[in-house]
Amino acid sequence: MTKIKLPELLAPAGTLDAFKTAILYGADAIYAGLPGFSMRARAKIDVEGVKTGIDLAHAAGKKVYLAFNLFAHDHEYVHMPRVSEVINYLCPDALIVSDPGIVMYVRENHPDIPIHISTQANICSAKTVKFWQNAGAKLCVLAREVSHKEFKNIREECPDIGLEIFVHGAMCMSYSGRCLLSNFITGRPANRGACAQLCRWKYDVILRERDSGVEMPIEEDERGAYIMNSKDLCLMPRLGEVIESNPDSLKIEGRNRSEYYVGSVVHAYRCALDAYAKNPDAFDPAPYMENLNRLETRGYTTAFFDGPVTPDAHNFDTTRSMSDYHAAGVITSADDENITFELRNETRVGDCITFILPGTMETVTVKLEKLINAKNGEAVEKMAAGMGNSILIPRTWLGDAHAEKFVPYVLAYKRKK
Repeated sequence: MTKIKLPELLAPAGTLDAFKTAILYGADAIYAGLPGFSMRARAKIDVEGVKTGIDLAHAAGKKVYLAFNLFAHDHEYVHMPRVSEVINYLCPDALIVSDPGIVMYVRENHPDIPIHISTQANICSAKTVKFWQNAGAKLCVLAREVSHKEFKNIREECPDIGLEIFVHGAMCMSYSGRCLLSNFITGRPANRGACAQLCRWKYDVILRERDSGVEMPIEEDERGAYIMNSKDLCLMPRLGEVIESNPDSLKIEGRNRSEYYVGSVVHAYRCALDAYAKNPDAFDPAPYMENLNRLETRGYTTAFFDGPVTPDAHNFDTTRSMSDYHAAGVITSADDENITFELRNETRVGDCITFILPGTMETVTVKLEKLINAKNGEAVEKMAAGMGNSILIPRTWLGDAHAEKFVPYVLAYKRKK
């Protein structure tokens, strides 16, 4: 039987914990950036954190791509020698860029590092892919606005260059991060990763009479408040079609997301990809979709997969989560007797938490008959999250199945109250 070639599963990392979580849950590669010269100006990771993450990833046989996808002004090129020193220190497996000037700079100063063209370049056609290929790119990240039919055409016309597509994460109301609303209203530029996400805000629509200047509110119906609020992209329901079209890399959005989000999404897609590889004819995305539905999202859409988006790609009612579950916490240490579990939401005696085990769809649910404060060993009735608040969970509560999987960075969720 011919072995199926799976695309690379590419995970985001905005923190060192996200690096470790993505590695644990099965990402093939990780992308990260640094403040000042990537699309995440508010990244919570510094140079040394990225270096540690890259070293851990390489030790695990994973690749790391460094986002260098700002649009640079002339005055910023004076800083490029310092940037080059950082790049040489970090030794990434590729640089993700979008600015043609930066592409030239990388080719001249880092000729041995592969160039990946960012989604910020808005690549929507085979001709544009070929342009970037001629400019030295090894891979192109296609715009989210490319339909599946268009992707298959691009793949056919561009067989000898890497193609990457987004399969999961937030959708931008503009062309992949080109929105100017945030910059105009708050002074936080979207194309430097500082977007204030004004498309998620609730708006009151006001009509101004042209001659008198008198303003009056327009009556809103139930669809009139969150007029620009897109649901989140999720191609899990169409993953079989995605794999069959032969992309080289499947990208998960979310460098500003928590390690819980990163681990949960990577886990679902890793298990789904492996299941498809074992038996593509019997592949069913439903169980993996069930896992993704436990995440706090705005609802899901396949966006432009079938062509132009329809009204059901937006949530006009609210930006609140559609899920009945949220993060319970994460294992921070483990020994032969106990695991230490750091809380992400308030936990009470009697709560049930479910562990997401790497490498398997099986889970382990534990009812917390008592809460043992990890700092002093005292029993408490409830404990808030934050400040490193943690509880001890005896291994005897976990059972014997999958005992070896209860390791640091394993995540758990719980039902909301």
